[in-house]
Amino acid sequence: MPAAEIDGIATHYEIRGDGPPLLMFSPGGFNATLANWTGFSVYARLNLIGHLEKSYTCVLFDRRESGRSGGRVERITWDDYAAQGKGLLDHLGIDRAHLMGGCVGCSAAAVLAARWPDTAASMVLYSPAGGARYRLAQQSRFARHLSYATERGVAAVAALAASTDAGFSKDPRVGPWASVLRADREFAAAYASQDARRYETVVAGMGRTLFDRDTVPGPEAEDLLGLGVPALIVPGQDASHAPSAARYLEECLPASVYWDMPVSGQTEETAPARVLEFLASAQGQ
Repeated sequence: MPAAEIDGIATHYEIRGDGPPLLMFSPGGFNATLANWTGFSVYARLNLIGHLEKSYTCVLFDRRESGRSGGRVERITWDDYAAQGKGLLDHLGIDRAHLMGGCVGCSAAAVLAARWPDTAASMVLYSPAGGARYRLAQQSRFARHLSYATERGVAAVAALAASTDAGFSKDPRVGPWASVLRADREFAAAYASQDARRYETVVAGMGRTLFDRDTVPGPEAEDLLGLGVPALIVPGQDASHAPSAARYLEECLPASVYWDMPVSGQTEETAPARVLEFLASAQGQ
């Protein structure tokens, strides 16, 4: 698997298919790996990649701090996640691409489009993460990690991460840098010896600012309201993907189309066809 260095952080990516470029922000929360497009949750069932790669050059990547990508201890923002995608396009020499986000990837895709609108040919926002229960769950996760790090110390966090394969979503004690701690000994050593109070400030600020609203986190409403990028919005329907989050995007994006299809009706027969239909229409604009 190739890798690109973006803002000093290794980004592992994969290119599948041929045609107009489609940059894909992975689903999976704090384990947003490219493999999730084919092996995780609803995306495995829908086989979206298998259909999309027949008509598009799908650019998939592990989000920073996920999978085989690297990371850095800092207060990560949605702008940072969006900039990783933009940096990957720049690395590949792609000036303009369709964007697709799944789950939490919808936030990063929307931020990229708002920040670099000329880069985004269109957006597919599939099952956007968000809602009141989602915010509460994410903030609780950061609080539980912060409590463990404060009581045991950052060196204990590094040791725990090395002893298990659980990610931040399953075991908040290991923190959002768990995958990098396991993969990079130099990073792990620096992590374990860092200033504890600075780390606590970073974690507290990251949890508060990443998940600061009861709808889709990331893009500001004012930025979306002025964005003319065509968008297809597909709703989810559970505690992490509230239908209200998808409706919020529909309300804020003036060039959006809402696919009013319950999750039970989103099948391999219906969903890829709807996405391809939208992308083809956006391609012609």
